[in-house]
Amino acid sequence: MTTPPDRPAGSGLRVEWVATPPGGLRPRRRARPPARYSGPPSYPGVPRWGFPLLGWRWPLALPTRPQVDPVQRVTWLSAMSWSALWLMAAVSGVAAVAEAWRYGLLLMSRGSALSKVALDLSDTLVVTSGVLSWLLGATSGVFAVLWLVWARRASARQLEVAPRRPEWQVVAGVLVPGWNLVAPGTALAELEHGVLVAAGARRAAERPRPSRLVGWWWGSWALSLLLGWSALLWGFRDGVQAMADGVVLHFWADVAAAACAVLAMRVITYVTSLLVPSDPTLLVRPRVVGVRGAPEPPRAARPADAPR
Repeated sequence: MTTPPDRPAGSGLRVEWVATPPGGLRPRRRARPPARYSGPPSYPGVPRWGFPLLGWRWPLALPTRPQVDPVQRVTWLSAMSWSALWLMAAVSGVAAVAEAWRYGLLLMSRGSALSKVALDLSDTLVVTSGVLSWLLGATSGVFAVLWLVWARRASARQLEVAPRRPEWQVVAGVLVPGWNLVAPGTALAELEHGVLVAAGARRAAERPRPSRLVGWWWGSWALSLLLGWSALLWGFRDGVQAMADGVVLHFWADVAAAACAVLAMRVITYVTSLLVPSDPTLLVRPRVVGVRGAPEPPRAARPADAPR
């Protein structure tokens, strides 16, 4: 406690209190200059700390099994199937041209000798296109079967019913010889029926019947299988005429495979467009340009006292 210097002590006047921290006033801390950058941190050993090996996720949202949307999977598989089938159709067309060229060389060889370059080029083209057509056929078949399985799941989910047959029967129906002449077309017809029922174009009580597009694909599928088996078995025969007939069989087998691939692309696009909802940003908005033949709209009678 201190007394102001302009007033005498003990006069009962105002008193001024001054508070100080214990130990007296402390000196002000000096601001430390920022340390210079000496490079990234280094450790004598491998650090044992770090983030857990988990993806970022919402708290308390730890599903034991991720839920896959069948519609999104159908969209992805349709794109992959379309690309593989397009390549298969192109390679099968090239293989058909190579077989036709080989048959022309066989006809030319009856009257004159052939060039070695033409023969080597023909053999290379036939073998290369044949191997590529088999590989692309297997690849496109895998994608197409997966698309069919997931499309059946998406259709059953829209209808809120169970599929008519288990998935292993669908896969076996494509792989087992003899059965694969009928089973893929039947499964595709059932899928088309379910999709049309979900879209309101058919009744659920109707019998599944394939459309014209699906029927054409079914016929091309069976024909390509029969021609492929015939060409494969015909290769075990000996003789010049058997070789020429084998070239003709391979030509028609390649043509049937190309047609089947093109029709399969159209079927996949058609069914996928019914399963997957349309993107509103890609729709073309209609605009009324004119109205013809429409009746005149009714008009109310004009009051006699209405101003003109």
